[in-house]
Amino acid sequence: MASSSSFHMYSLLTYIMCLCVLIETTSGQLSANFYGSSCPNFSSIISSAVNSAVSNEARMGASLLRLHFHDCFVNGCDASVLLDDTANFTGEKTAGPNNNSLRGFDVIDTIKSQLESSCPGVVSCADMLAAAARDSVIALGGPSWNLTFGRRDSTTASLSAANSNIPAPTLNLSGLITSFSNQGFTANEMVALSGSHTIGQARCTVFRARIYNETNINSSLATSLRANCPSSGGDNNLSPLDVVSPTSFDNAYFSNLLNQNGLLHSDQELFNNGSTDAQVRTYSSNAATFSTDFANAMVKMSNLNPLMGSSGEVRTNCRRTN
Repeated sequence: MASSSSFHMYSLLTYIMCLCVLIETTSGQLSANFYGSSCPNFSSIISSAVNSAVSNEARMGASLLRLHFHDCFVNGCDASVLLDDTANFTGEKTAGPNNNSLRGFDVIDTIKSQLESSCPGVVSCADMLAAAARDSVIALGGPSWNLTFGRRDSTTASLSAANSNIPAPTLNLSGLITSFSNQGFTANEMVALSGSHTIGQARCTVFRARIYNETNINSSLATSLRANCPSSGGDNNLSPLDVVSPTSFDNAYFSNLLNQNGLLHSDQELFNNGSTDAQVRTYSSNAATFSTDFANAMVKMSNLNPLMGSSGEVRTNCRRTN
């Protein structure tokens, strides 16, 4: 009798656990513990892989952060940016802001492979991107932030939205404010998120006009940049967005702007006798304020229009739909 009672209790507990997992994975809400039962090691798997990738190449931290940004600004954080073109499908990788520019896809492939080995078909590529972006910032000395999970992966992509929604490096301040406002961000949040340019590099083709034609640039910086970015040719030659500490996530980017050392036209627009000058000054002198504001804005960005519940899917390969 006792044995039968124990068996029924075990069966009941098993049923409850399965039900919890089912509710967890079909719920229409993001939650911090979304994978608590279904893939408890997912966070450590991602952070370990990111730390390894960034240790091998510091620039990868910026690349993974940028992947998340370019994903979320195009119809929400749904991993559409990861889909490869096929004979019958056009993704977002060949959009102007992405083509020959976005990178880190191989790191995402590695993370996905490890997650599929540990808990097949459970962790979405969209959630991976959100976690990898945060872990990249941490790996380079920046702040952490609390993420919720449960995003699902899109089965579609939009080349046109990628071309129109991602802010261009040629935008002036009003254009930047509008571009971010279209995604629900305030001008203050736009400035905070722009601080991500404290890491990473840019190609000559996107800052050539600035270093040859603009006057609000430090002359010493312009001269040094021209050596690696000729007036014609060398389009893919790289220069750091932050000339002071290009592989440290800090507030030096804003100090650079005070000295007209912004690499991109859009960077220097944040400090060019406009409405955001005061905020740039604040961040340049108060790293803690910048870190807090950046982390809060990243949480907001990671929650842009996620697919949840039964919408979308959980891709087993981030480069293609199931």
